[in-house]
Amino acid sequence: MSGPRIVVVVYEGVRLLDVAGPVEVFTVANEHGAAYDVRLASLGGRDITTTGGVRCGADVALEDIDHEAAVLLVPGSPDLQADERLLYQVRRLAPKADRVASVCAGAFVLAEAGLLDNHRAATHWDLADRLARQFPAIEVDGDAIFVQDGRFLSSAGITAGIDLALAMVEADHGARLARIVAKQLVVFMQRPGGQSQFSVRLRADCRGCEDLRPVLDSVVLDPAGDHRLAALAARAAVSVRQLTRMFRDQVGTTPARYVEEVRLEYAKNLLETGDQPIEVVARRSGFGSPEALRRAFVRTVRVTPTAYRAGFRTTGARP
Repeated sequence: MSGPRIVVVVYEGVRLLDVAGPVEVFTVANEHGAAYDVRLASLGGRDITTTGGVRCGADVALEDIDHEAAVLLVPGSPDLQADERLLYQVRRLAPKADRVASVCAGAFVLAEAGLLDNHRAATHWDLADRLARQFPAIEVDGDAIFVQDGRFLSSAGITAGIDLALAMVEADHGARLARIVAKQLVVFMQRPGGQSQFSVRLRADCRGCEDLRPVLDSVVLDPAGDHRLAALAARAAVSVRQLTRMFRDQVGTTPARYVEEVRLEYAKNLLETGDQPIEVVARRSGFGSPEALRRAFVRTVRVTPTAYRAGFRTTGARP
């Protein structure tokens, strides 16, 4: 029996994972009792070529859809210039949908269609400023993994479409099914914080600082190790003063702050993925004591480690 219809808008140059991620969430949900009817829709019902040259077949022509849908989902593309014919169809179909959603740069399609004015919206962190400049009537949240404002939903970059789809599954069927799907896909039920969760090592703007890379990597590989200033300087074969200057000029932070960020990230991962006692998390992440871990969390994450762990009992979706 056919269930809620999910219309996924596909077009030339669409990001493959923006499409495949949410579709796989609904597919796995169906394997465990849901009944989503997922359809890929393109202009004229034509097959399209996604990023990387992968061809994708369409189930239906956008022009032929005249029924209501549970979700109209618009994935993103590296090309932010939306086809006028596509915009027309999105504008036409949006009022027929219970929920209108975008993944990553798909927010630009909804924005150009005039659907996000006076709404909160998310997009890829690297595109958030551009979305805000081009569409000042939208309240852009550059850190959120996904945002729901009324019947409009939008997600951050690429894989965040999985988070968005999980939230919809939870809203439709409850946290238990969403948790089952997340486990099957080997993804978090709810990611911590926002897009600022990206790896500290990757976030570090370290172009042209090859001398520092062994030091940065040594902290990531062993967060609980000896990373006092003198030990880091010895590892880099420079003076403490020179190391401090290198971090300031090339990474944009202090050595102590970098070490704490790495340890916090590692502690978050331990809290997200296991049930180890807080004492063990504190020791393995390099904080030493539960109190030191708690102080770092409250100061930086604004919640205690225990409260942070509790956030992984749900996707964070709200009615």
